[in-house]
Amino acid sequence: MKKIFAIAALAALLAGSAAAQDYVPSAENMAAREQFSHDRFGIFIHWGIYSMLGRGEWVLQNDKLTQDEYSRLAAGFDPSRFDAEEWVKLFKAAGAGYITVTSRHHDGFSMFGSKASPYNVVDATPFGRDVIGELSKACQNEGMRLHLYYSHVDWGRNDYWPLGRTGHNTGRPEGSEGDWQHYRNFMDAQLTELLTNYGPIGAIWFDGTWDKDAAPREEQPAIWGLRHQYDLIHKLQPACLVGNNHHLATFEGEDIQIFEKDLPGENEAGFSPNSVISKLPLETCQTMNNSWGYNIHDNNYKSADYLIQYLVKTAGKGANLLLNVGPRPDGTIPEPAVERLLAMGRWLDRYGDSIYGTQGGYVAEQEWGVTTQRGNILFVHVLKPGTATVEIEVPAGNRLQSASVYFGTPVKFTTRKEGKKTFAVVTVPDGPEVDNILKLTFRKEL
Repeated sequence: MKKIFAIAALAALLAGSAAAQDYVPSAENMAAREQFSHDRFGIFIHWGIYSMLGRGEWVLQNDKLTQDEYSRLAAGFDPSRFDAEEWVKLFKAAGAGYITVTSRHHDGFSMFGSKASPYNVVDATPFGRDVIGELSKACQNEGMRLHLYYSHVDWGRNDYWPLGRTGHNTGRPEGSEGDWQHYRNFMDAQLTELLTNYGPIGAIWFDGTWDKDAAPREEQPAIWGLRHQYDLIHKLQPACLVGNNHHLATFEGEDIQIFEKDLPGENEAGFSPNSVISKLPLETCQTMNNSWGYNIHDNNYKSADYLIQYLVKTAGKGANLLLNVGPRPDGTIPEPAVERLLAMGRWLDRYGDSIYGTQGGYVAEQEWGVTTQRGNILFVHVLKPGTATVEIEVPAGNRLQSASVYFGTPVKFTTRKEGKKTFAVVTVPDGPEVDNILKLTFRKEL
């Protein structure tokens, strides 16, 4: 613990005066935030040499493998069926506006050509191709925004010291003093490569500060030099958004707030004990089965209807859904994932106007479902089959002008008074069970 505090003190000095200054987003950054919120749906990709073992991206940690033996996987990584264009076209057909792909996970293996370390997909594998480079080109060709996941944790490097709560069995000598500043310089070098060599990057998606959560929350930015990293990113690409999956309230310099496996304000998965929701754009990341990286044993895929409803509920919270796929080691996307993505795409082709570019509705989640809104229109997403009516409070000074099903057929509604409040009671006709959408048009913007 003393070592962690010593690192915090060093990091505070290195961060300098920048950490004390308020972060002022650039105009380009604010525009990127607006586009991010408009998209509402993105695809998460967890892919690396861990896919070869078929037990998820934490296999080095969970199976207590040594780094020396694990790193030899790279010599056999040759995903002959990887096709970046095919991936991006699939995700575009699914209705996603962006992808977030693991450029480097906790195992320390980089999926891009890096001069900062030879332990990367170009230099250490027979594949010899730059995965991030090919995805960047494909995204630009298809008009898809590219976001990059980057791990703060590294289970293999000796300069990552003192260790946090993970990575204790990978063969690094216990008691090593390491060189924490050297590790931070390494991360800076890789972030500079990612933001210099691959065109426009929509966001850097950090993960792993929780590894040193023995230190108090207020110590975390200094330990990791977060403000320094954030400023570096914004300097290299002012429009690039910064998010950090630290499971804490947001820190200065971040542009989006991330929630893992839970909707904002909920904590069923246990990763969000701090339920403070910021005013930043919000994103929930979720798995399609139970795994992030490819897991050959995990065929427990959520149904397409479940995933569509989860997307709707996420939008109802004013957040984006970042839905994960874990490609196989040969570079293919598992067929159950493809089927669900295409089903979501077909639904969004038909009903996407109630999701894209909307805000979370002023009517909070109800037993029957959620709402989204844009301008003077409230989309009522009835997710519970058999609902006969929904009751909607009319904002003070406004008036409900019309109600219809999503495609325009009028439905009946009545109003009632309760003190100074007015409520509209809207009839729900038979409709799609997955999401029976009503469209309420008000006299004034909501």
